[in-house]
Amino acid sequence: MRANFLKRFYDLLFSFLGLMVLSPLLVLIGVVVKVSDGGPVFFRQPRVGFHGEIFRIWKFRTMIVNAERIGLSVTRNGDPRITMVGRFLRKTKMDELPQLWNVFKGEMSLVGPRPEVSKYVDRYTSEQRKVLALKPGITDLATLEFRNEEELLKSVEDVESFYLSYCVPRKIELNLQYARKANLWQDSKIILQTLLPRTSAKISEAR
Repeated sequence: MRANFLKRFYDLLFSFLGLMVLSPLLVLIGVVVKVSDGGPVFFRQPRVGFHGEIFRIWKFRTMIVNAERIGLSVTRNGDPRITMVGRFLRKTKMDELPQLWNVFKGEMSLVGPRPEVSKYVDRYTSEQRKVLALKPGITDLATLEFRNEEELLKSVEDVESFYLSYCVPRKIELNLQYARKANLWQDSKIILQTLLPRTSAKISEAR
């Protein structure tokens, strides 16, 4: 209970500070996204969260309007649905910044499994569903290992099949591994490695 309270306090404090400090950048990105093609600034999609509850994740829109209706939920490098501005936002991970609001609301954590869409979670085995006992997060060990996921998927013929057979099981494995010794120190190292990919800290030290 104490660990859960401390993690929630950590999330609440730093998501609030992040929203305050980054507010000028968030506004600027929003304006650029809007001006680029006149479409919505944000992309909100139902995702499976803590204990299987559905919530709407916030992202800056990086794809053309209604992109989810004309393609897969998984994207790879070179996907024609990604806008020019979107490519930059995805490369820098700045499209994920609005999720600080999800964290502040308690729907997500700063560190935790990336939330999936229902159609992929429905395929989880009973063992894999254990990951739903963890609150989803903005970043995690899987984010670090699959930092170049879109590039990895670029050369795959059947993107969705490869994602489900290789990426999903590996990501769940990493998150269950994280859960066995999760603490705020480990969370801080994962956040640091996400923000500073060239940092001297090694992923193995965060596990």
